[in-house]
Amino acid sequence: MNPVTFEGINTASQVLSDVTHFTPLQFNEQLSEDYGCNVYLKREDLQPVRSYKIRGAYNKIFSLTEEEKSRGVVCASAGNHAQGVAFACKKLGIKGTIFIPSTTPAQKINRMKLFGKEMVEVVVSGDTYDDAFKTASDYCSNKGAVFVHPFDDPKVIEGQGTVGKEILEAADFPVDFLFLPIGGGGLSAGVSTYFGQKSPDTKIIGTEPEGAPSMLTSIQNYKNTILEEIDGFVDGAAVKKVGDLTFAICQKNLDEMLLVPEGRICTTILNLYNNEGIVVEPAGAMTLAALSLYDREKIKGKNVVCVVSGGNNDIMRTAEIKERSLIYEGLKHYFMIQFPQRPGALKDFVSKILGPKDDIAYFQFTKKNNRENGPAVVGIELKNPNDLTEIFERLKENKFKYNYLNDNLDLLTLLM
Repeated sequence: MNPVTFEGINTASQVLSDVTHFTPLQFNEQLSEDYGCNVYLKREDLQPVRSYKIRGAYNKIFSLTEEEKSRGVVCASAGNHAQGVAFACKKLGIKGTIFIPSTTPAQKINRMKLFGKEMVEVVVSGDTYDDAFKTASDYCSNKGAVFVHPFDDPKVIEGQGTVGKEILEAADFPVDFLFLPIGGGGLSAGVSTYFGQKSPDTKIIGTEPEGAPSMLTSIQNYKNTILEEIDGFVDGAAVKKVGDLTFAICQKNLDEMLLVPEGRICTTILNLYNNEGIVVEPAGAMTLAALSLYDREKIKGKNVVCVVSGGNNDIMRTAEIKERSLIYEGLKHYFMIQFPQRPGALKDFVSKILGPKDDIAYFQFTKKNNRENGPAVVGIELKNPNDLTEIFERLKENKFKYNYLNDNLDLLTLLM
């Protein structure tokens, strides 16, 4: 029997009524025009902790007995769940210990401390969420504290499910398609449970980072599967293993799954900021990034809701976000060029290889006096991705020896 219920989500809504915001369901004119449908954004980035995670964390901690509360609570999180736990600890007067991976953005760490103040302690442990999870579990075993799981807990899932309740209460139209971000699966499990009762005709699309496809892999394998390696860039949605409970629910409730390249997510982050003035984190941009990958004929003329799950983006990541976006869009390309060790070699490269609108965005070279040729890493930024073909042609015509590094980003990262 599924411990997550429609009634439980309604109860969670009452618990959260004085704590969370009823976030707006906003029609987006630009995206609607771009995709030929009616696009609505569920703005969970406008919550007090800038993400939906406050819903599940608070609902779980509120449900604890007085004896459990006296033992304190513990969580492991990449950031947003931790902020929700910190907020709840301060609000309810409960001691909390938060374990986070080293990849957690500084902005999120600072906000955990801001919300929790003297009621929480933040401990860095390991490089991934799974590392932090193990340390937190060990801590609970040793100290007797209560673990607040970020997604695989009925009360947490029911708290997240209140997002679905609000969507349907705000929508005065049938929701034809609902795009949900998936990390551990708590939001998608809760929202899909509510929609299954109140709007069963809605097509529910789960979206995951291409570098961390834990839910899709599990669904394809018909069992919850641990990934050996993941790309942790989308820190709010990158887990090696989804929850056992969330997997069982999502396997049953989701109509489709879509993997979203991290580069496409970065482009969406930049577009949302530049065009809409909306600041989102990578996980928060995932559903909107997925729209560009979905079959446009299926959503043409339909009502489409995308959950914007969080806005805790660290400004220090802007350079990396722009870099990933440019590479994904085919506008930035890296080469290792074997330059002749003679005066004028770089001038020849600029005049003979680059087009009039091309720009050198990166150059790293060390002269070697005892060799005829010296390697340089050159980054070229284009205005049009189609201009790359001419770059290759001119390199060949002018007999420059080179290696194209975009096809080997691990090597590129090492060299830079």
